Amino acid sequence: MKILLAADGSAYTRRAVNYLCKHLRTLGPDLEIHLLHIRPPLPGRATAAVSASAPRAFYAEESGKALAPAVRAFNRLRVRHKAVNLIGDLGRAICEYAKKGEFNLVVMGSHGNDALLNLVLGSVVSKVLANCDVPALIVR
Repeated sequence: MKILLAADGSAYTRRAVNYLCKHLRTLGPDLEIHLLHIRPPLPGRATAAVSASAPRAFYAEESGKALAPAVRAFNRLRVRHKAVNLIGDLGRAICEYAKKGEFNLVVMGSHGNDALLNLVLGSVVSKVLANCDVPALIVR
């Protein structure tokens, strides 16, 4: 089974990771998990004012922080996983990655890490549920 876990480092992401860890036997022996972290793009003025490597370093650092608990949990249990970070619209990027990667399941926490971002962009979970053809499991 190929699972996409959309992770933002929130408590809800940790709950989703714990859920998957508790249900490993149910998910089957050929489990492959992709940990996906997405950051919205920095404003053009912000990136223009700094060197080209600064935004890349920022995105890598933020993704590393968000994915670290999941990576540790899956390493500890020897679950095959791949960490991926992208830049873009959160809901759209999750749907596109899920479709392109031919995943069997998308797993997400029910709430994100950034309340203000969710207020501005709308609910990422709602966007994924409305636009993604891949079945989704939302963990509360």
